[in-house]
Amino acid sequence: MSDPVTDAPPADELLSPELLDFLACRTPDAWIDWALENPELLLIDHAQCEKKAASTAMSLLYRYVDQPLLLTKMSQLAREELLHFEQVVKLMEARGIAYRHISASRYAEGLRRHVRPGEPARLVDILIIGAFIEARSCERFARLIPHLDPELAKFYRTLVKSEGRHYEDYLMLARHLPPAPIESRIAFFADREAELVQSPDQAFRFHSGVPA
Repeated sequence: MSDPVTDAPPADELLSPELLDFLACRTPDAWIDWALENPELLLIDHAQCEKKAASTAMSLLYRYVDQPLLLTKMSQLAREELLHFEQVVKLMEARGIAYRHISASRYAEGLRRHVRPGEPARLVDILIIGAFIEARSCERFARLIPHLDPELAKFYRTLVKSEGRHYEDYLMLARHLPPAPIESRIAFFADREAELVQSPDQAFRFHSGVPA
């Protein structure tokens, strides 16, 4: 990734104060350096993350057919995530990067292992986790933008807006369900998410921790 965007605004200026407060920590600089050392893996795993995000939305559509607001939001989200997947694959093709399967990071599973059984607690936790995944994605896009070439920086800037909206939708849906309030669960997952982001990982992924 050459020709970085030197006049890009600082990451915090691209993100809402609410989103920054939602996350318990910022992405460590060591991860940013790791990402810039692995531009192909960054895009390959980014494409994989978009595909998984669409799959998650579709699974919620199938499981929770009695939730009209969730059905509407997840339908919109699935379409948007698939569009992002197509855009990333097209960008990779233009750069001579072959899309291939790579193993998932421990990030999402590290959060989902704490999901409570039984409804509506299970759905509340899944939605909170969705909000954290989208918020962290948004924060990492914003952190990367100043270091990227103009084409990729422009694309990631559009994703900051959409992923920020997805974070808001997931959180709104979680707050819409009983039992309320959900602040204690948000705080619990904020701590778990920060642990995953700041702890060592052997392999670079879009949601990995720092290099081991």
